Amino acid sequence: MKKHLFAAPLLLAAMTALAACEEKAEKPAEPATEAQQTASPAAPLPAAREGVVTDRFAKMALECVHREYPNKISHVLNSDKDAKTPRELTPAFFGCFDWHSSVHGHWLLVRLMKLDPTSPMAKASEAALAKSFTEENLKREVTYYMGEGRKGFERPYGIAWYLQLVAELHESQNPNHQAWRETLRPLEGEIVKKMSAWLPKLAYPVRLGTHNQSAFAFGQMIDYARTVGDKTFEKLLTDRSRVFFGGDVGCPIGYEPSGEDFLSPCLMEADLMRRVMTEEGFAAWLTGFLPGIPEDGTASWLKPAIVNDPTDGKLVHLDGVNLSRAWALEGIASALPDSDPRIASLLATAATHKDSGIKAVSDAHYAGSHWLASFATYLTTKRGIAE
Repeated sequence: MKKHLFAAPLLLAAMTALAACEEKAEKPAEPATEAQQTASPAAPLPAAREGVVTDRFAKMALECVHREYPNKISHVLNSDKDAKTPRELTPAFFGCFDWHSSVHGHWLLVRLMKLDPTSPMAKASEAALAKSFTEENLKREVTYYMGEGRKGFERPYGIAWYLQLVAELHESQNPNHQAWRETLRPLEGEIVKKMSAWLPKLAYPVRLGTHNQSAFAFGQMIDYARTVGDKTFEKLLTDRSRVFFGGDVGCPIGYEPSGEDFLSPCLMEADLMRRVMTEEGFAAWLTGFLPGIPEDGTASWLKPAIVNDPTDGKLVHLDGVNLSRAWALEGIASALPDSDPRIASLLATAATHKDSGIKAVSDAHYAGSHWLASFATYLTTKRGIAE
């Protein structure tokens, strides 16, 4: 396997504060909302270092992991008692608009703390993680996950991200990370049990470009199983991957993307199969699966997706598809023999998608800012590519 390396002035502040105080004095105080009453005031975040995009990504995650509203919950109510706020239902992962985005927002903070412990965002990241990863919070997360009618909760997308979070902590030498890894273990165990019972019952893979897609989740879960040394879970996943996808040919990548995709069905499948096949076997399989990959180094065979309204939570998915396509293309290239003539075109196409995707990662609109930084971090730190 080849390796790919990745590479206010004080017076103005004082005047602004004075103006704010005067304005506040002129207006009657409004009663605090319940969320404001229970939330501790957040300290201002440090500025990102010039040219360090990962600082910006960490800041976006820090701004959402404990932001409860707006919130979209996928919640089965069994009685009136289940009508609760997000932080009451899932107290570790209630922010970032939805449970799975909260999970991978926490993953982002762990990932960047590991890779860049001297980052100006590191201290705030550690405080945010400590606030979320308490034994009581995780105990309540387990209770929620095991509740009646929640067999399919966040399956498989959010579940895969949770296991990726565990894997990130498992690899870390940071003592706090090791302690948090143990705190997350009870929910991890219940997830593996449920997934192990579900996978043999799944008769067909899900080939969507959104949360229910099988290929992306299988790849994430295989990486987790290998990291923690769970050979039984790994074998179950690799066996199901070969059964579901080993005979696939002629993937219709020209039909992609669909209008709300954030994952490529074709490229995510190939990125999964390179994890479960030999180098030579994967190269041959890829020829039948995506026969149109050029051998001349050109990138025009697959163009980045277009987003016409970044405030629309569904349409902005396509910024994510550019980021996830880029990491899949890099992963596919990393698994081919050095002499394979398709590598140049795969990497050229990855570069165009990366450029488009990274430019779209902005805090201007919460529809994208609550999750795109995680995808950008996964891509820029090459998380899915084994060193």
